[in-house]
Amino acid sequence: MKHFITTTDWSQNELQNMIDEANAFKSGMQSNALHNKSVALLFFNPSLRTRTSFELGCWQLGGHAVVLEPGKSAWPLEFKFGEEMNGLAEEHVIEAAQVLSRYCDLIAIRAFPKFENWDEDKQDNVINAFAKYASVPVINMETITHPCQELAHMMAIQEQLSQVNKTHQKNKKYLLTWTYHPKPLNTAVANSSLLIASKFGMDITLLCPNESYLLDEKYLSLSKQNAEESGGSLQVSHDIASAYEGADIVYAKSWGALPYFGQWEAEKSIRDQYKHFIVDEEKMALTNDGLFSHCLPLRRNVKATDAVMDSNYCFAIDEAENRLHVQKAVMSQLITQ
Repeated sequence: MKHFITTTDWSQNELQNMIDEANAFKSGMQSNALHNKSVALLFFNPSLRTRTSFELGCWQLGGHAVVLEPGKSAWPLEFKFGEEMNGLAEEHVIEAAQVLSRYCDLIAIRAFPKFENWDEDKQDNVINAFAKYASVPVINMETITHPCQELAHMMAIQEQLSQVNKTHQKNKKYLLTWTYHPKPLNTAVANSSLLIASKFGMDITLLCPNESYLLDEKYLSLSKQNAEESGGSLQVSHDIASAYEGADIVYAKSWGALPYFGQWEAEKSIRDQYKHFIVDEEKMALTNDGLFSHCLPLRRNVKATDAVMDSNYCFAIDEAENRLHVQKAVMSQLITQ
């Protein structure tokens, strides 16, 4: 039994097969892959695109989605082992994962880091505990990575490049740029964008204000390894102009500086110096007729200007639509393994 927790566990060919199936769904292919099947969707954090696309995807595949919000519509759960459970948690993940596996055919988890201790957060304990104790496949709906967003992103890149006669993503210049946000955000989409772009052989530039905003070494190392295997490359830049120069794809995301986990007031005075990292027309003019996207939600005129978001080179809405199609492909493949 294989889970869909990180794309690191899947080859480029396997991921491309999922994208190809997603394209078939987008073109109108029908499937009853989840006929008489059920999927538990556990949301420890809010959602708009993820919840909507997974619920609709289950329904369109003939299945039924059970949406649970631990701590709200379901019991709060404990994830530490050997604990005396005298706090808020009423149930342990050991029992919860096993019971849900008796009821449902797939389990999907959305659980962000607590943003207090990165050494603890990067263990991804919530979804890994479900994967350990569940007897059905587990899907990552965003934890410290976001593999469903990865697939939707690469699917959209391939679609967009084909439309402008850039026939293949391999060795296209891919810019992942940090952008300002008034509060620190999860690194999941940034980690994932590096993983998928490197898996598919793109030449990546990671642009961030300074070394404090570098992503975790685990994801940098995995991306370098992916690039070596796929014929791509990865470099880091702190210079806006040279990073944008000649880019084919610009992907924007904000994230909190890892050395400041649990010290966010101190980090704020630093991040406030870098509001000029916003994606605007002047920066996009430096690219190779570059395309722009973001995972959404996006604060307009903070992360990117209205002009960029409303331009014909912005494919953020196409990427968001693709979430539905790739998740149907993921569920279809996991249910038939």
